[in-house]
Amino acid sequence: MIFARAPLRMSFVGGGSDLPSYYRNKEGAVLSTSIDKYVYVAVNKKFDNDIRLSYSITENTKSVTEIKHPIVRNALELLGISNGVEITSISDIPSQGSGLGSSSTFTVALLHALSAFQTKDISKDELGRLSSHIEIDLCGEKIGKQDQYAAAFGGMNLIEFKRDDSVKVSKINCTSETISKLQKSILLFYTGRTRRASDLLINQSKNMADQNKFEMMSTMVAYAYEMRNILEKGDLDSFGKLLDENWQLKIKMAEGISDSEINSWYRQGISAGATGGKLLGAGNGGFMMFYAPIETHSKIENALKPLRRIPFSFEDKGSKIIFRKG
Repeated sequence: MIFARAPLRMSFVGGGSDLPSYYRNKEGAVLSTSIDKYVYVAVNKKFDNDIRLSYSITENTKSVTEIKHPIVRNALELLGISNGVEITSISDIPSQGSGLGSSSTFTVALLHALSAFQTKDISKDELGRLSSHIEIDLCGEKIGKQDQYAAAFGGMNLIEFKRDDSVKVSKINCTSETISKLQKSILLFYTGRTRRASDLLINQSKNMADQNKFEMMSTMVAYAYEMRNILEKGDLDSFGKLLDENWQLKIKMAEGISDSEINSWYRQGISAGATGGKLLGAGNGGFMMFYAPIETHSKIENALKPLRRIPFSFEDKGSKIIFRKG
């Protein structure tokens, strides 16, 4: 019996530059952190040599090719596991359309658990690379790579996407005081709306052919490096402002990222004292975050009722095996 756990992520700036339509022309960069909301995957040997999956539905099959869940099917085929396995997954938050990278986090946790089931060690870099390969190449999802690497490595990182498809993950070197103040200053709200990120990312990818949109994305990539400098200097007064500048560009990148309701929530948060914020993920739903002085948090919560505020903490462990027996 193996239990793996991988964290969800909160992306601050640079999202969208992890799409090949951008980084194969000009290198991309995202600054993000993992948080203490997780996807858990349990893998156990099945006594009758069949395959049983339990997620939002239950599947019982005799062969890998009969599995409906594309990520599980492709992961099993990639690792050469043909039968005799039971897989169960649960999540701390809604499993799709959250903007926290839940689908990719599931893939990372699944791959980690299956590798341990085979008694194989797998590095964080391999977790990120193979999880991206499963989702993008094998499943054909039109998504980027930031979520897989964020879940695999954990912590607050600058993640760079190279023209040759390689990825570099660099830890943000800031003080524990800066990390603590940043965490306490961020509010996270669940909008109650979910959406398919790939639909928005397809449009955003197509828009990279537009020179103006490409230049806007380049500006957001520059923001990732600027935010790294802000954090490493402990200059959090500039953090919220940069978030706001990034959001104002992001909503111009593709139709559907924002709408009148989302715009209204954002204005209410800013009017109540936030200095910046954004929808997490591709846009149009999921979770909304704000950066604001702590003394304004109650006012912001009241302004955004009935949106539900979600408590969280940063985490720095990344994907890990949390239980192993047999």
